[in-house]
Amino acid sequence: MTDLDEIAADFEFLRDWEQRYQYLTELGEALAPMPADEHVDANRVHACMSKVWVRALPDPTDPVRVVFHGDCDTAIIKGVVALLVNIYSGRTREAVLALDVDDLFERIQLAENLSPNRHVGVYAIVEVMKAQVSGL
Repeated sequence: MTDLDEIAADFEFLRDWEQRYQYLTELGEALAPMPADEHVDANRVHACMSKVWVRALPDPTDPVRVVFHGDCDTAIIKGVVALLVNIYSGRTREAVLALDVDDLFERIQLAENLSPNRHVGVYAIVEVMKAQVSGL
């Protein structure tokens, strides 16, 4: 579970969007590999231009909490997936559903620095993650 203020501070530390894109790419590279058997249509975020998969699971060490797996075929959006996986994993189902990442996205100016289609896709990822949690 990652603190939203820490994420905002990390982005504010980086001077420009070239550095921020690089940071997102590095987050994506550090994302734990998603098991191949989870790359299925049920876990796919169809509203994304990129091929994105996310999966919510009960945390095996604390079933009250959830963990997420995720993957993407493009570097920057994979970084966004990694960011969301880090934000939502380790929280209770209720906390995931209540957490509004819009404020964070505004603080780091994500929407302003992604194409409109990618912006829509990022919000689709959030919606799929929350829908999966609702179904657990």
